[in-house]
Amino acid sequence: MLQFITHHTDRYDEITGTRAVLEGGCRWIQLRMKDASTEAFLHAGREVGRLCRQYGATFILDDRVELVAELGADGVHVGKNDLPVAEARRLLGPSVRIGATANTFADIERAAAEGADYIGLGPFRFTRTKSNLSPLLGIGGYRTIMAQCRAAGIALPVVAIGGITAADTAEILATGVSGIALSGALLNAEDPTEETRKIIEIITHSKS
Repeated sequence: MLQFITHHTDRYDEITGTRAVLEGGCRWIQLRMKDASTEAFLHAGREVGRLCRQYGATFILDDRVELVAELGADGVHVGKNDLPVAEARRLLGPSVRIGATANTFADIERAAAEGADYIGLGPFRFTRTKSNLSPLLGIGGYRTIMAQCRAAGIALPVVAIGGITAADTAEILATGVSGIALSGALLNAEDPTEETRKIIEIITHSKS
């Protein structure tokens, strides 16, 4: 599974970046606009949502639980300092997908107990697309945490995130994670659509 986290660059905004990766085969988009006004988020969200529906992609909002219904999103991703998973579940009901950010096995345990549908586990390495980074995990961190999940019988999909590139993909997937989430690795590529295709091919081969 490849998830794309939107990011604004010199060449791409949230909408054009989303279109580029959808054309490359990505089918999971998280609209992330941390400091945007509600008006700006809604403007981008309407268009990103339309593109997701056009391509049959899952459409997730970062943090904005209150806008899920208005934008017709499939779900929401909440960070460790955002609304708790249990509260998001109470507000959104059982059918909306809820993802939770984790940096440790304890974070995953808590999110699973509160009803999360999937986990974003990271960061793998330093990334400029996010401030206030948690401690870096590296390959060793993923191996350890995924082993803890298996031992505890926690089968939630875990998606690796944070500074990941195409060259890291196969080794990260070998730790047992379900997929990877990318932002800069796609948008900063010479051709984001082609880079998306390339990474999906690596994921497909790694899982076969």
